Amino acid sequence: ETERVTYAAGVPTVWQMLLGHMKPAGLRFSTLRRTVIGGSACPPAMITAFNDDYGVEVLHAWGMTEMSPLGTLCTLKNKHLSMSEADKMKIRLKQGRAIYGVDMKIVGEDGAEQPWDGKAYGDLYVKGPWIVREYFKGEGGHPLVDGWFPTGDVATIDPDGYMQITDHSKDVIKSGGEWISSIDIENIAVAHPAVAMAACIGVRHPKWDERPIVAIVKKPGAEVTREELLRFYEGKTAKWQIPDDVVFVDAIPLGATGKMQKMKLREQLSDYKLPNT
Repeated sequence: ETERVTYAAGVPTVWQMLLGHMKPAGLRFSTLRRTVIGGSACPPAMITAFNDDYGVEVLHAWGMTEMSPLGTLCTLKNKHLSMSEADKMKIRLKQGRAIYGVDMKIVGEDGAEQPWDGKAYGDLYVKGPWIVREYFKGEGGHPLVDGWFPTGDVATIDPDGYMQITDHSKDVIKSGGEWISSIDIENIAVAHPAVAMAACIGVRHPKWDERPIVAIVKKPGAEVTREELLRFYEGKTAKWQIPDDVVFVDAIPLGATGKMQKMKLREQLSDYKLPNT
């Protein structure tokens, strides 16, 4: 407010904390008109809050330090402008189309390139003139695979070229041979009015290999039970994708840029055991 900012960028957790401060205090943005949100997937509830409560447009974006850093930006095409708000939201939830100079492809578990149909998913690879070819002093070895940089993300790309991250490859949960997106689980959780922050991780299961649990930070003064949150998932995702448990925590570990550090969360919950196993 002091600097009269009109356009700002940040990761979802930073904006989540700001919105969590503003609403109870009855504060408004006097100059902010647009935000760029990247670093991790932006929850639908956050886009809705910015747009409906504050009149601020959200642009979803994606990139990496290795990409200098921007890779995609989500802006609507002319053909989308006549769509319903619900259909526009489906587009805005995607990380967007590649910027000029960046090429993308998705590769399945069998090593075959996947179609751009918005359904097939695989490991996301990128290449371009300003994308990393090697790291300083050769640390980490040669990062490229046939000239493509492996991002570590799992994604889909639709026929219009809109890319959507379904998860980070190290965070995706493989249960009974099927993939469960931790991002989808988290997005549903943070839509609950009592939830300030959510992080989904996989834990070992004797039959299904892994099952999802969700760690929850409640909003100040809010109350919600494990059973209420699990019921909140009903009808919003497939039954087999609903988390097996809810774990309430005081805080979720964050890095310097505000990204969730799931490795540290896994360490904190290393002694956790699923109910009834």
